[in-house]
Amino acid sequence: MVKVSVKTEAEIDKMREAGRCAAFVLDAVKKQVAPGVSTWDLDQFAKKTMDSVGAVSASYGYGGKKNPFPGYICISLNEEVVHGIGRRDRVIREGDLVSLDVALFYNGFAGDNTVTVAVGTVDGEREALSKVTEQALYRGIEQAKEGNCIGDISWAIQSFAEAHHLGVVWELVGHGIGKEMHEEPQVPNIGRSHTGVHLKAGMTLAIEPMLTSGAPRLRTLEDGWTIVTADGKPSAHFEHTVLITKEAPEILTRVKN
Repeated sequence: MVKVSVKTEAEIDKMREAGRCAAFVLDAVKKQVAPGVSTWDLDQFAKKTMDSVGAVSASYGYGGKKNPFPGYICISLNEEVVHGIGRRDRVIREGDLVSLDVALFYNGFAGDNTVTVAVGTVDGEREALSKVTEQALYRGIEQAKEGNCIGDISWAIQSFAEAHHLGVVWELVGHGIGKEMHEEPQVPNIGRSHTGVHLKAGMTLAIEPMLTSGAPRLRTLEDGWTIVTADGKPSAHFEHTVLITKEAPEILTRVKN
């Protein structure tokens, strides 16, 4: 049986703080995306922004001693699905899709969110991919409420994406989140309604559809981290950290107005 974490009210308050912090950093980095900027520049800017608010990257050093992740956030361009590493020679260009994945710890709790940015004028394929992926995220979030199951979230994402003839990445999943960045349960982007873990108020989930304009088959680059589409087609990725309540789901990674 999968053991899930149901947060106390005190823990939920801390999750809200961590979520707002993650959203603030992501929004700040997003505003730096422009042609001519390197992904190294974005990564270092993210580090400085985290430092300024007292947060710590959940990505840097992840994976242990053998091959620790060297970046402070994940920056994935075009055919890169996830885990792209900031590099001085990886320069953003007009028409790129840039996925920014910010995961951090703030006061002992994690916040995790992702946005895909269309740089300047992008072609129709990439524009549609990005828009549908973001919409799929919100379709999934709508199902994140007490009394539903994980499969309801998964099916909402899958059915919406497939209705728009996009590939759904099934090898990578969303996850529970709290004192650890990755907790149970897993939150796949494909599944069947009314199956899987039952959702309870107080659970916190990172819901993150990853869609492709081609087949969703993947491969990993020689760096051991960057995962790309096997056919070279573009990918998009959106994510929010969400609190399950007795009523509507609460998105924790929103920018505070």
